[in-house]
Amino acid sequence: MSIETALKSVADVLCGPVMIVMLVGTGLYLTIRLGFVQWRYFRHAVRCVTRKYDDPNEQGDISHFRALATALSATIGTGNIAGVATAIASGGPGAVFWMWVTAMVGMATKFTSCSLAVEFRNIHEDGSASGGPMYYIRKGFAPPLLVALFGPEKTRKFAVWLAVLFAMFAVIASFGIGNIVQANSVVEGLRYIFPESLQQAEVRICEGWNVPCFNLIIGVILASLVALVTLGGIKRIAGVAGRLVPAMCIVYVAGAVTVLIINIDKIPACLGLIFEYAFTPYAAGGGFLGYLVSHTMRYGVARGVFSNESGLGSAPMAHAAAKTHEMAREGFVAMLGPFIDTICICTMTALVILITGAHQTELDGAQLTAEAFNKGFFGYGHYIVGVGLTLFAYSTIISWSYYGDRCAEFLFGPRAVIWYRYIYIAAIVVGAAAALNVVWILADIFNMLMALPNLVGLIALAGFVAAKKRDYVQRLNEGLFD
Repeated sequence: MSIETALKSVADVLCGPVMIVMLVGTGLYLTIRLGFVQWRYFRHAVRCVTRKYDDPNEQGDISHFRALATALSATIGTGNIAGVATAIASGGPGAVFWMWVTAMVGMATKFTSCSLAVEFRNIHEDGSASGGPMYYIRKGFAPPLLVALFGPEKTRKFAVWLAVLFAMFAVIASFGIGNIVQANSVVEGLRYIFPESLQQAEVRICEGWNVPCFNLIIGVILASLVALVTLGGIKRIAGVAGRLVPAMCIVYVAGAVTVLIINIDKIPACLGLIFEYAFTPYAAGGGFLGYLVSHTMRYGVARGVFSNESGLGSAPMAHAAAKTHEMAREGFVAMLGPFIDTICICTMTALVILITGAHQTELDGAQLTAEAFNKGFFGYGHYIVGVGLTLFAYSTIISWSYYGDRCAEFLFGPRAVIWYRYIYIAAIVVGAAAALNVVWILADIFNMLMALPNLVGLIALAGFVAAKKRDYVQRLNEGLFD
């Protein structure tokens, strides 16, 4: 058995039904535990992002809006273009319904994790903040049952062990899903824009490894652009994200909305397809009804989780930098992420694919989305997909660099941060120069491994978050924030 085959087997287990049940099950539990917070307080969450409650004198680095933009710049990525297409190609139109379900319960997961990130963050002497699952697991994890069974000291050691595991997995994942995979996606996105004749020349790196000059040049340029942002820390990253996220969303969404308006009469039928095949098999023939429906659920839930990253523990590191002392308020801001990412942007991609009939072809991934936009946008839709892939992937790279350096600081101290950033920038060139199948598989593995300690921490601290949320809502209803 080859290394790639062995890793693929591990990835299939980690990304399989058990992990999906854990991620969605945790989101459903938190939804109930928090009193359906994502529906009851959605309007308040929007008001929080409009800077109504911003206080520049609060501890932290960035505003509520920029914290959300930084988190979104990491989650709005190739999953919104290629991931949606893969879900539909593999699971049928009904997979989109299960993406919606994942996003709705994922909003409660984001609320919980990002609230905790603010409550248990570290504020440094210079006023900057470091937070995330590694901090709230280490500081806050103390389930009464474990304390009663094993004592406070052993429980504390277990919490530290969980926190270290999360940070280790996140550092490794940052080079995979946040860096090399995204750099390769930038190259793929630009292939839709530049003429094929510019992509033919190759340069010989070593015996048996010839790299296209196009890939190498893009890799060097991309690494330089990332360095200009990431070496400036969270304030510069958030500043770029605060401008780039709205801009890239407008470009992509405008293209999708144009296709939908042109074909507005087909939208009801496409929505009907999504609901019809959410509970019935899309594949023709066969008597394996249960298998086919579960197949649809699996692809929809998996792609939804990968798209909005609810439960993985990455977004709390960005929201921990927000200028606020109200942990619940940042939770309200954070829960908008899955809504914007999955309910809005992923749905638009899905409708374009279904309306144009591109899902009936043999294509998959970004190629399927490009074909759909081409059909709906007079043959020029591939430019929208190309620009979208490039901007989405670039924004993901700069945000994941922050996630990785926070975990590197937690593991090795502040001096490790600058070295981490240098290595991270160099890895971009590698990712652009070569498509490495093993790296893609490893990215999936460590992405899922991040979720395991985080989910344990979220379940253990759910009662604490629920109490803090009730206190905040009571003060809100009394008008103390007006």
